[in-house]
Amino acid sequence: MKGVKEGLIIGISIGVVIGVVLAGLALFCVRYRRRRSQIGNSSSRRAATIPIRTNGADSCTILSDSTTGQDSPRRSEVSNSLSLWIDGPKRRNISSVSGILKYPYKDLQKATHNFTTLIGQGAFGPVYKAQMSTGETVAVKVLATDSRQGEKEFHTEVLLLGRLHHRNLVNLVGYCSEKGQRMLVYVYMSNGSLASHLYGETNRTVSWDLRVVIALDVARGLEYLHDGAVPPVVHRDIKSSNILLDQSMRARVADFGLSREEVVDQHGSNVRGTFGYLDPEYISTRAFTKKSDVYSFGVLLFELIAGRNPQQGLMEYVELGAMNAEGKGGWEEIVDSRLEGKFNAKELNEIASLGYKCINSVSRKRPSMRDIVQVVSRIVKLRHSRKHHNQSISSAEDVAIDVDGNLILRSQSPIFIERIQLTASLTLPKFNGLKKLGKELALYCFEM
Repeated sequence: MKGVKEGLIIGISIGVVIGVVLAGLALFCVRYRRRRSQIGNSSSRRAATIPIRTNGADSCTILSDSTTGQDSPRRSEVSNSLSLWIDGPKRRNISSVSGILKYPYKDLQKATHNFTTLIGQGAFGPVYKAQMSTGETVAVKVLATDSRQGEKEFHTEVLLLGRLHHRNLVNLVGYCSEKGQRMLVYVYMSNGSLASHLYGETNRTVSWDLRVVIALDVARGLEYLHDGAVPPVVHRDIKSSNILLDQSMRARVADFGLSREEVVDQHGSNVRGTFGYLDPEYISTRAFTKKSDVYSFGVLLFELIAGRNPQQGLMEYVELGAMNAEGKGGWEEIVDSRLEGKFNAKELNEIASLGYKCINSVSRKRPSMRDIVQVVSRIVKLRHSRKHHNQSISSAEDVAIDVDGNLILRSQSPIFIERIQLTASLTLPKFNGLKKLGKELALYCFEM
């Protein structure tokens, strides 16, 4: 009887243990499935609002059917967000779907003092400086009301613009579509346009070094639009007034990705873009390509070199310089006189040679923006190397040792004298032999 009871207890215990284990496994499976579902939904939401980083550290792109060859999940997300735009009751949720802030009209009206803070007039309408109640300063672009673009097309454009993010682009932060008005809200660029610095009334001359850095910034922004964004974006209107400068004087490309109405010129032909920057092939084919942007960028390079725009006869100067330089060197004749000769001749000839390749009348012979970035990056890196090397030589030449081993200062630079004062407690030892002299001097300079 005792054995039967023990067996019964053991059996019950085993059954309880098995039951607990099974219950635990069932609970784990339920939680695992629920967790997996939440992750999937979260990933989908992030994919709809956050650009996917690809093609390098500075590139972030969106997926499209151009990469899959068929309707992708991203397209269905865009379609869903478009339906939210159209469905009235759900319109308030559009900001969370698109990842872009929707500003009330009254807030922008107040922030711009009833749209009186005009800071620019672009091809798409006026731009106002807005001081938001949060303390944030933004730029509000009021789009022309005579555009034939519908509400659905406008929202599609906002979605696409909101997914383009790069440190050398003027990024979209919000929009407004109320009272028959459509507005785009951008990061505010405190130093205005490149054109205002090259041709404005300011007495400050943009240095040669800064001009090369600006060229690199613009090239990187365009490289992202061409090779980082999916689908690729052709700017179609690169010019100095569309290059904006932030508080650190770093350049960003503006007015990218916006739909452009065709403009009829005096000859009755429909063209887009700005005369003087237009690719000759576009004028004959009416087809914009990446190489059209390359041509406009080449014009911009010469604008930086000569300090004049196409309306001031820039291209005539370029052709004159090309004849004298044979497209390779000797471009000094067309350099902006305001630089007063303060430029690196080798850098100038390399930049000008690159610009001349960009404005080749045959588009297939022009370099890509990726190639351009590599060339200008190399120029900037070599400059930094030269400066570092020159600083090292300068430090070595600032001191000398007489025959008695006494330290002689050759530099009267306040910075150098300050460094000497900071190390005044150090005494230069007497040296035995030239070899030891060299080692001790190198060590002493290094310690400074």
